[in-house]
Amino acid sequence: MGHKHHKVSRRGFLGQLSCAAVGYTTFFSTLTNLKMLNAAAGFNSTVQKSGDYKALVCILTSGGLDSFNMLAPRGNTEYAQYAAARTNMALPQNSLLPITAATPDGRQYGMHPSMTRSKTLFDQGKMAFVSNVGALVQPLTRQQFYDGTIPIPLGLFSHADQVQHWQTGVPHAREAVGWGGKIADMFVAANDNDNISMSMSLSGTNLFQTGNNSVEYALRPLTGAVGVDGRNENWVVPQMKMAALNGMMNNTYSDIYKKTYTHTIKQSMLGFEELQPILDNPPVWTVPFVNGRPGSWNPTLNMSFEMIARTIAGREQLGMNRQIFFVDFGGWDHHDELLNNQATMLTELDNALFEFNAAMEQLGIADCVTTFNISEFSRTLASNGNGTDHAWGANTFVMGGAVNGQDIYGTYPQLNIHNSNPLMLYNGVLMPSMSADEYFAEIALWFGVPPSELSTLFPNIGYFYDYTTGNNPVGFLNL
Repeated sequence: MGHKHHKVSRRGFLGQLSCAAVGYTTFFSTLTNLKMLNAAAGFNSTVQKSGDYKALVCILTSGGLDSFNMLAPRGNTEYAQYAAARTNMALPQNSLLPITAATPDGRQYGMHPSMTRSKTLFDQGKMAFVSNVGALVQPLTRQQFYDGTIPIPLGLFSHADQVQHWQTGVPHAREAVGWGGKIADMFVAANDNDNISMSMSLSGTNLFQTGNNSVEYALRPLTGAVGVDGRNENWVVPQMKMAALNGMMNNTYSDIYKKTYTHTIKQSMLGFEELQPILDNPPVWTVPFVNGRPGSWNPTLNMSFEMIARTIAGREQLGMNRQIFFVDFGGWDHHDELLNNQATMLTELDNALFEFNAAMEQLGIADCVTTFNISEFSRTLASNGNGTDHAWGANTFVMGGAVNGQDIYGTYPQLNIHNSNPLMLYNGVLMPSMSADEYFAEIALWFGVPPSELSTLFPNIGYFYDYTTGNNPVGFLNL
């Protein structure tokens, strides 16, 4: 399905606060949670408003997904190396789901046996893997790592730091603004609706969607938009509370903080009134989203994706040309019971991805929606006895109609844990051979970020990618 691009005059615009949905039970605490109170300090952008629709769906597998079991070598020689490195954490060779990359590198690969439906997506060209990617400040060799001559990501191997770096694109510092939020700041003028944020979260407040001038709109996986409790009830007490709330909202305040706060609450209330009727009347999905499967690790994961699909289905009614969604599917810190837990969780992820892709195809916009995975790091190749520990380089996946699928991008590393491996640090910790900046930059460019603005999002991108060449940073998306 092709895109139509409508050019309009370039313009600067004033960044406006997006609305997080709130209820009166959290009314007074919301002030401290608003990320941006300097609404008058706009973001001057050269981004052009686009007439087509695009959406990003970021799924954070927080805790550190052991991704060298998600995508593993299957050929005899490479599998023997994998099995020697992983010992009792290795999957049986004959259990790996065989896949054939469109761009062969002479090796055979397999997917985790729990990912049967994702294998179908991969084989159909709707999914791709990006291999051995991780947070990097500058290009780095093992010797430079040990010598300390090149800066490395702050707090390497720390959950708190690495999950922050993947969400901010700033691995050399602790940043309070996410790269998804920065993109929303740039594209604030792309949507016709000012009451609903471009950024919508199924996992509450998150760093990825926190911008300088925007915040996420919270959705609940099962019920949708979060409104003002009792707003539509007939009982006299909720009516009295609503009357009091409306009275506060309709007052005129001279204090900048009070004005900003009341403006945000008003927009939240308006956004709820517009959004919830659409979410309450979803399409009948030809491939249903199945919730609460036996043994589910996260029974609401499918419902999170279903709520995203509902929202996307109402994009025209809501006046949305650009949207960014976020889901945190946590619990991947498998220092213990890795094999059993990962099998269950990857099944949940596999089902949710397949059902969501089917929904996008049913809506006829699969090529307009790109789903991508981030995780703070992969795990050590070496076993700790019953699991694996924090490492660095990781495999990620990307899904959607715009993906140049059925391929593995980057360089899948040797899994030799001996010193002869130039990417091996110790204990099966692999250095990444691709920076997360390159991975993110390709996604940002597809969304419509001008190449010249990439350094605004990712200050280190110049070390890894020269946008003046006109080439894709990686190649997994059809730009």
